Amino acid sequence: MARVILAPTFNSFPVKSSIVDSRRSSNTNRLHYGIKAMNVEKPLEELYKVRVERKVSPERLAELGVSRWSMWKTGKSCLPWDWQVDQLVYIEEGEVRVVPEGSKRYMQFLAGDLVRYPKWFEADLYFNGPYQERYSFRAYGDD
Repeated sequence: MARVILAPTFNSFPVKSSIVDSRRSSNTNRLHYGIKAMNVEKPLEELYKVRVERKVSPERLAELGVSRWSMWKTGKSCLPWDWQVDQLVYIEEGEVRVVPEGSKRYMQFLAGDLVRYPKWFEADLYFNGPYQERYSFRAYGDD
């Protein structure tokens, strides 16, 4: 499996300043270059160990036995949620925005996504319309 390493990105930008040259004792305009570090944030999925597979194939769904999993539905709503065990979720309809506890950012999952939420994860779930998922609780070591 390939890994991507994120490192801070640096940009140089011109800074115009007026400097007194002590040898000539006259003002001269010079162009200097400064370095600015860009803030690169890790994706929330990586920070909270939430795994997602997008647009899962029918073969993968059959391999996991998703059609035999329990089903859950809701409409437009907001729910606080915490996971006591690992949970594997296949979203059949709609979308959900997941805001981890203490975060201002969110993860968005859509119909066709397979999401694995880790044990002890806490978040607020926002559903903006009809939503349906199939879910399976996972024991330690199940993949």
